[in-house]
Amino acid sequence: MSWRVGMDIGGTFTDLVALAEDGRLVRHKVSSTPRAPEEGLLTALAALLEEVAASDIVLVAHASTIATNALLGQVHLELPRVAFITTEGFRDVLEIGRQNRSAIYDLNVTRPKPLARREDRLVVSERRAHDGAVLRPLDLATVARAVETVRERGITAVAVGLLHADVDGEHERTIGDALRAAIPNAEVSLSSEVDPQYREYERFSTTVLNAALAPIVQAYLERVARGVRAAGVQAPIFVMRSDGGMAALKSASKRPATLIESGPASGVIGAAYVGRALGIENVLSFDMGGTTAKAGMIRGGIPEISPSFEAAGATHSGRSVKGSGYPVRFPFVDLAEVSAGGGTIAWTDSAGTLRVGPLSAGAEPGPACYGHGDRPTVTDANVVLRRLNPRALLDGAFPIDAARSRTAVATVAAPLGGDVERAAAGIVALVDAEMAKVLRIVSVERGHDARDFTLLAFGGGGPLHACAVAADIGVARVVVPPLPGVFSAYGLLAADVRVTAVRSIVAPADDATWSRARTLFDALAREGDAGLGEQGVAKADRSFVRELDLRYVGQSTELLVTAPQSLADAVETFHQRHEQRYGFAARRDPVEIVTARVVGIGTTPKPRLIAAATPARRAPEARALREPRNVFDGAAFVDTPVYGRTQLRPGDGFDGPAVIEQYDATTYVAPGWSASVDAFGNLVLEHAP
Repeated sequence: MSWRVGMDIGGTFTDLVALAEDGRLVRHKVSSTPRAPEEGLLTALAALLEEVAASDIVLVAHASTIATNALLGQVHLELPRVAFITTEGFRDVLEIGRQNRSAIYDLNVTRPKPLARREDRLVVSERRAHDGAVLRPLDLATVARAVETVRERGITAVAVGLLHADVDGEHERTIGDALRAAIPNAEVSLSSEVDPQYREYERFSTTVLNAALAPIVQAYLERVARGVRAAGVQAPIFVMRSDGGMAALKSASKRPATLIESGPASGVIGAAYVGRALGIENVLSFDMGGTTAKAGMIRGGIPEISPSFEAAGATHSGRSVKGSGYPVRFPFVDLAEVSAGGGTIAWTDSAGTLRVGPLSAGAEPGPACYGHGDRPTVTDANVVLRRLNPRALLDGAFPIDAARSRTAVATVAAPLGGDVERAAAGIVALVDAEMAKVLRIVSVERGHDARDFTLLAFGGGGPLHACAVAADIGVARVVVPPLPGVFSAYGLLAADVRVTAVRSIVAPADDATWSRARTLFDALAREGDAGLGEQGVAKADRSFVRELDLRYVGQSTELLVTAPQSLADAVETFHQRHEQRYGFAARRDPVEIVTARVVGIGTTPKPRLIAAATPARRAPEARALREPRNVFDGAAFVDTPVYGRTQLRPGDGFDGPAVIEQYDATTYVAPGWSASVDAFGNLVLEHAP
């Protein structure tokens, strides 16, 4: 019996889901180890190997936040010294950047510090025109001087970005060869390989970031690989990319900039897969974990993808603050995120006002009820309200100290009048409001009516808060999948392998440019085909999507057109997309083709969702009732049934308030909501009209 394994490392827990070819699922949840994240991963794997033979595992898929953590300055993940080699006269492009400011009216605003110091930004003599024509040949003497400087300074992380190398990267390859010959242990990133697209600043930034992350990410992935192999598992290891696609370990190591948003992407991919299986095209994914809550939008069964983002940038109420981070030009699953998780700490300010976040207790020391910390968190508030089991989680394997939660919440209740339950309810209400904001960002603020969507709630805390946040934004239906607490790990098993090959064009949308684009498409498809082959994807499982980026002449932003059949088709689709996005289409204005792109997709086996016969709605059997419990509903404690999720069957239905407990999560069905179990074992929560 073959098994595929997905492992996701979160801020508080590391999750593992193993899927057998006959549809059986095994899951494990262990505490994360922030300073050595691979240890939590290997602990979860060891638990699995007590049930499954190592030789039966045929795939290991992994999502990690190691790249993000390094950019955010996590202890023991210090970025290396980076050298940047560029065309003479362009060494300060990284520092000049764009004119966007993270704080428009702050005269003392500081820009992100360049990852390559000015003295480590070296120049060579060469020059190409915008079409790739050589205006000044590469001066090999200047190359030798730059390489020798890098060697003398002991720098082993090197980025190379030359002017217009997105059109022709021959000069960059020459410099790369010289660096590798002189410094064999150097990690060299060439912009013509990392991001061969027009716009120098973004290309340079992405390449330097790739070089800075390479030593850290490669060392981490090597530790993961060694640990997995030492455990006896010889299966190929894949890593989730920011765009929701998987990459083989070796390929992922070469392009660490593609992994920065690896962690959050898998949950959205899983939500899209489940939504399509249930016939739900429009889904809002809601993932509440231990440290953050994330929201994504899936429209027409397809997750929203953005072409670029800013790494390590600031956020404000879930919105990315432009100009506060490092530009990375690589597609990513578009998410809004806020510091609101089970470990988010509650506090009172100098005026005695209750606040929640952004600080988190994380995995160490964790919420007070875990027995180590003493500061009140959202999890502690839910324990006080008795929505969470006051004795133990993880089916009794994880003891809970309810008295410690009450003592912690009492510290913020004292300035508010001393009512601990009211303070706990206030903590939950505040965090619900924060999480509702990110759901609005990905729906209402982007021109979509949230009432047209179904909320798919997952993460350890998502089902606990789903009714409240859904009601806040007007969503009347919530789906909680069978394994919500480990759903991001499950999503890894629904992801396909992806490769992206791209080239700049930047020319009028005429017949000559279309002919050039078609030639490029063929070359890029061959490149993508080779990339999929290197990652072990069978020929029959490979497919390719052709894309163009177009804009009106004079515009500074582009819109993507997928699978154009002809020049007229591409231009007309662009006009339609422009009208949809901006409210008008300037059909008489000239159009430019900016970029040609081919996305190679390696289709993987998906989790099998098996429908059971669903009888008419009925009350759950008595054995599904674990206990009655007094649960605080916002005003008072009320008698509330507590059900065991594994004992519920398709067709079971009941009205809130109710609590549904399972190994990896707890679902709270609020008053005014009903719950039922569908044919696939999902909990469907619906709000009474």
